[in-house]
Amino acid sequence: MAKKSSAPSTTWRDIIAGAKAGKAAPVTILMGEESYYIDLITEAFERHFIPEGDRDFNQLILYGADTDIETVVSGAQQYPFMSDRRLVILKEAQSMERAKQQLDKLEGYVKHPNTSTALVIVYKAEPLGATSKLIKAASKGLAVIYTSNPLKEYQVASPVRDYCREKGVGIDEKAIEMLVVFAGNSLSKLFGEIDKLTVAGGADMKRITPDMVEKNIGFSKEYNNFELVKALSFKDYASAMRIVSNFASNPRQNPTVVTVGMIFNFFSKVCIAHFNPDKSDSALMGVLKLRNSYALDEVRRGMAAYNPAQAVKAISAIREMDAKSKGIDSTQNEHDLLRELIFRLMIV
Repeated sequence: MAKKSSAPSTTWRDIIAGAKAGKAAPVTILMGEESYYIDLITEAFERHFIPEGDRDFNQLILYGADTDIETVVSGAQQYPFMSDRRLVILKEAQSMERAKQQLDKLEGYVKHPNTSTALVIVYKAEPLGATSKLIKAASKGLAVIYTSNPLKEYQVASPVRDYCREKGVGIDEKAIEMLVVFAGNSLSKLFGEIDKLTVAGGADMKRITPDMVEKNIGFSKEYNNFELVKALSFKDYASAMRIVSNFASNPRQNPTVVTVGMIFNFFSKVCIAHFNPDKSDSALMGVLKLRNSYALDEVRRGMAAYNPAQAVKAISAIREMDAKSKGIDSTQNEHDLLRELIFRLMIV
């Protein structure tokens, strides 16, 4: 039976464990813009919830673009054939025409579900809000709601380390930073790159290093945004300009909008740290949402190199450069503007 315990956990690990054991809530709603864990849960239901020999009669997979709510409800209301459970998965629910309004039509079913069926709704989009009739009914009834939101950059390191640990390898902090710059904060993309690195490293590989990332992904460990910010934190003009010159020779791999965003983020943290009343390590780590002591050390170097007034001027210079890059009072190309910005940041 697809029964829900009195206090179900909504962690992805527990939902997957339940699916593999043939146990699930009558309704499971998976929603959010970070698809990795949603895909893992969906795959677990599809591969394990119904025994392979029973799937022809007791497993129904529907797609939002090709179905309607009436078909979903009809499939969920059917009872298992010579089995104790049935599975209905609505994939890509966000692809339905007027998806939110369509999903609200499930309100009645969710209030009185068929407990022999596990209905899994997969909605890969901005999570449905508290005003959604579906979510209201699910929150009060026999349902599990799992929300998977995109992670902030400072939140990525932990799941990356966990994923590497499951692969049986370690990973250097600098390697994580390089991967995030290269692949962004999408876990699917990050884990895909880690898979490539573990294959390239062979069975004897024990740790992912910056050298491995540079060799196999093509991301330079010397000429990147992290090294540029590091140079700024030391007010090392020569190193900063050398990095910018490298960026100018590889513009497609080094978009200035990303570079300026990281510089702005650094000086914003320096400003916040300067004006935060409590400057203890724990207080700054918390208010700045820093991942590790290495990041805190960089902020503290910035505080030493730029007093509060200079940090504020740096923010102003960055905003002015951003305006110029959009054609306001300037016809310079983006890398000349970046060189000008670096010079101004050194003399604020």
